[in-house]
Amino acid sequence: MKILISRIVLSALLFIATSVVSVAQNDSVIPQATTDTTVVDSAALSPADAAEATLADDMEADEDLNFHQSLKKKFVEGNAGFMSLVALTLVLGLAFCIERIIYLTLSDINAKRFMQDLEKLIEARDYDGAKQLCRDTRGPVASICYQGVLHISEPLDAIERSVTSYGNVQIANLEKGCSWITMFIAIAPSLGFLGTVIGMVMSFDQIQTAGDISPTIVASGMKVALITTIFGIIVAVILQLFYNYILSKIEHLTAQMEESAVTLMDIISKAKEQ
Repeated sequence: MKILISRIVLSALLFIATSVVSVAQNDSVIPQATTDTTVVDSAALSPADAAEATLADDMEADEDLNFHQSLKKKFVEGNAGFMSLVALTLVLGLAFCIERIIYLTLSDINAKRFMQDLEKLIEARDYDGAKQLCRDTRGPVASICYQGVLHISEPLDAIERSVTSYGNVQIANLEKGCSWITMFIAIAPSLGFLGTVIGMVMSFDQIQTAGDISPTIVASGMKVALITTIFGIIVAVILQLFYNYILSKIEHLTAQMEESAVTLMDIISKAKEQ
């Protein structure tokens, strides 16, 4: 079930990323066509009238753009092929984050109520009922309690070792996939800085080709550099927020497991004394 959920989430996010990149790349052709048409039409005008007409067209175009279209425009301006890597990093990172959030949310239970029900069954010597209760309850708390009840006939030291060992296994399951999230958090700004370097190289290439340092030539390369850096940092911030939330859930479940393990050992100890 967990694997199925993660696959569904990953497939959906990959489909969204592919659609966004495809639309952005298709949209990148439209501004070029519009610009070419403007140049042809303004050829018959005087320089002042052509500049004024171009400025008016740019203002009208900006007014018609909403936030989504502006975002796609900036995506294309930052080099759609390179920005696709940043978008893919965001999608893959979110896929792992959503999978972990779903898993951790399903693992969270009312531990105090569960331990009260388990205590009643153990005090009544209904060990089969206690095992069934643990099997029917989801989450790591029920899993470690099942190990304790399963070895209840053994000495307390053996039960404690079994509960501790299985608790470490459950903590590893809670943290599964977090290393991938941290990797994508590190990759996103790195891709942005790589875009900065590429933009600077483009600027120097254009300056070398033109043989002159012009603000227009420099601005085109710098624009690519800044846009890729901004998007890379935004992706890293988004993933970092999700990652911190995941860590808080893991800490909460780990505290529940430790508290439940101590309570379980007390319950078993009292049962053995009786």
